[in-house]
Amino acid sequence: MKEDITKIINTIKILGIDMIDNAKSGNPGITLGAAPIMYTLYANHINVNPSDPTWYNRDRFVMSSAHGSALLYATLYLAGYDIKLEDLTKYRRLNSNMPGYPELNKTSGVDYTTGPLGEGLAAAVGMAMSEKYLASTLNNIVKKQRLINHNIYCLVSDGDLETGLSLEAASLAGQYNLGNLIVLYDSNDMTQDGEITKSNKENILKRFDACGWQTDFVSDGTSVDKIDKAIKRAKRVTNKPSIIEIKTIIGKDSFNQGTNIVHDKPLSLDDMKNLRTALKINTGKFKVMKSTVDKFRNLIHKRCDKNYKLWQEYYTEFKKTNIKEVQNFVNFIENKNLGFEFNANNFKIQATYEEELRESNSKIMNIIASRTPFFLGGSSDLFSACKTYLTRESDFTSKSYYGKNIYFGVREHAMGNIINGMATYGLIPFGSTFLKYFDYQKDALVSAAIMNIPVVYIYTHDGVAISEDGPISSSFEQLTTLRSIPNLLTLRPGDINEVIGSWDVIINQKRPTALIISKENIHILGGTKSNQVSKGAYIVRKEKNKLDGIIITSGLELTTSLIIAEELSNEYDLRVVSCVSQELFQETDDAYKQEVLGGSAKIIAIEASNSMSWLRFTSQDKIIGIDKFSTSGHPKEVLKALDFDIDTIKERIINICLLYTSDAADD
Repeated sequence: MKEDITKIINTIKILGIDMIDNAKSGNPGITLGAAPIMYTLYANHINVNPSDPTWYNRDRFVMSSAHGSALLYATLYLAGYDIKLEDLTKYRRLNSNMPGYPELNKTSGVDYTTGPLGEGLAAAVGMAMSEKYLASTLNNIVKKQRLINHNIYCLVSDGDLETGLSLEAASLAGQYNLGNLIVLYDSNDMTQDGEITKSNKENILKRFDACGWQTDFVSDGTSVDKIDKAIKRAKRVTNKPSIIEIKTIIGKDSFNQGTNIVHDKPLSLDDMKNLRTALKINTGKFKVMKSTVDKFRNLIHKRCDKNYKLWQEYYTEFKKTNIKEVQNFVNFIENKNLGFEFNANNFKIQATYEEELRESNSKIMNIIASRTPFFLGGSSDLFSACKTYLTRESDFTSKSYYGKNIYFGVREHAMGNIINGMATYGLIPFGSTFLKYFDYQKDALVSAAIMNIPVVYIYTHDGVAISEDGPISSSFEQLTTLRSIPNLLTLRPGDINEVIGSWDVIINQKRPTALIISKENIHILGGTKSNQVSKGAYIVRKEKNKLDGIIITSGLELTTSLIIAEELSNEYDLRVVSCVSQELFQETDDAYKQEVLGGSAKIIAIEASNSMSWLRFTSQDKIIGIDKFSTSGHPKEVLKALDFDIDTIKERIINICLLYTSDAADD
């Protein structure tokens, strides 16, 4: 048996090295060093079904150390996932299912897209929170059946644990006693630049111990038996997350083992020959012994098939239960149905004539939360400021995982990745903070956009005049950055009607979304329509006779634009277009774009942010934006200092209209 184990591990190593050699890029160090960890996890512990890789109650695995992708793919192939040997030969090639770093929905058996170090760990925390939430919410419906009952495993590296993100995530996992989370730490004391001691001398396990984790140590990363026993110990600890530090040798058995040379460079030809000799793998490139493959797959099937079959039996009986909550859960698992319909045309809430938009947003969020168990989220210590606390719901705590309000603390970076992990369960989670702090989350939003998961990032306090705090707290470039991320919807509504329309888009389209909510008082505007938001832009104020110009705007500046258009109505006949989402508007057909912005070349863009994103609609000299830092002072004083007060904007509009008139006369 021991010989069989060695053969399987060495086959994982060689396949990974063949992939890297074929691609002429990759990371052989982790592939050779951490293969025993991956073998032990998949052979002895992780509860999966390679024939049904999206089985809902499977254990999840996150390769946070994404540079170990070749190691992961080789393991998944041998485990029996829908991966062919031919696929391995296309590692890192265009249009391959073997991308450079693991990607959700690209490779069978991959549960999360990883890349930037630390993100996978934070996402795994989010997955663990989802499992706890769903288990506590649903398992009590039919008490004999524990339909949600699984673990989340995550492989991290020294580099992962050097990031501030990892501490944020670890701290929160400890706070919530996530006993379903087991982290395997590939501790080889080496980074890309050299020995870890050059940049880090801390005791990692003491750090995690201080965060409330169960810690363990395996001195020999080649010992399957020791790794196995450590994982067993971790699985028995259910009241706190576990981390196992496993001492490995980077690039084990290569000429350059134990050095950074082998971290991210393919092995030389001589080293490849040496490695095959050392590992006693004499098959040709991308050749494997069928007996070795069969033995590994049989180990997994023997252990997992019984669990899978039993769950399917539970689930079949569960579906027969005539309880609304049961049917909601069934629809959720099978169709990602949230259990209620959100229709902007029929969605009514009571609002005062003039109230803060974040208050309006809060009312809508509370209604959504009351109608579906699959909507939850939190804030980075800004519940009171963002107004995103779900007042009708309880708090998510270590003693009540069924709560929908999550206290993330001042951890914007972790929050972004945690809610991403939650979204992979089909939930619609939200995280809220100030727009300025989006910068901490940018990589998380990019990951969400790549995965196309239904996560909602709520950003309040946009603009340059939100307080007397000065330029360091104001935002003006964030909107442009958000709009530049492919597949991410940025929604900036101007009143309560448009907020309703924004949530219609969020709930029904299930795309990654950044929702920008003003903190200012905004009355319900005439001409706004909830059911038009899905088109991205629409006409709020139509010209009466001759069209003298088109103002296109969003958010808070919609009110300003309507006021100015009315005040100038005796001199200029202006159309006002609300562009809640540039992305959605760009997705409409050309005929609709012509309907909204056609009839005049006089397009003026107005927004209290960087002007760059509006260049798709008009020229730079027709954009009234803010392209410089703010300053401290009373909001009205700040806007005047930035030439963005209503009188200055009005003057600029007049000048632009006069310029158009002058150009026409010259023609």
